[in-house]
Amino acid sequence: MNNLPHNQANNPLAKVVAFIATVSVAILALMFSAVVFSVLAVVGLLAWGYVWWKTRELRKQMREFSAQSAQSTMREGEMAEEEVTRGEVIEGEVIHVDEPENSK
Repeated sequence: MNNLPHNQANNPLAKVVAFIATVSVAILALMFSAVVFSVLAVVGLLAWGYVWWKTRELRKQMREFSAQSAQSTMREGEMAEEEVTRGEVIEGEVIHVDEPENSK
C-alpha cells in the first residue's frame, strides 16, 4: 500500500472494485474445478465400464472353474475318507535330524 498514491488507498470505489474482482476470480476457480472434477468422474466411469465389459467372459470362466473345483474337492474328500479307513496316512509331519558321523 505504500507504493500507491495516498488518494487511491482510501478510495472506496477502488476497494469495491477489488472486492468484486476477487469474488469473481474465486467463483471462476470454483466453476473450473467443478468442471474438471465432473470430467474426471465421467472418464473414470467410462474406464471402469470398459474394463467391466471386457472382463465379463473371464469372470464367467472363473465362476465355472470355481464350481468345478468345489465338485472335484467333494469327490477327493470322499476318496480320502476311504483311504483313512484302510489305515493310510494322508497328512503328517516328519522331523529328521542329521547326526554327525564322527560323534560316535
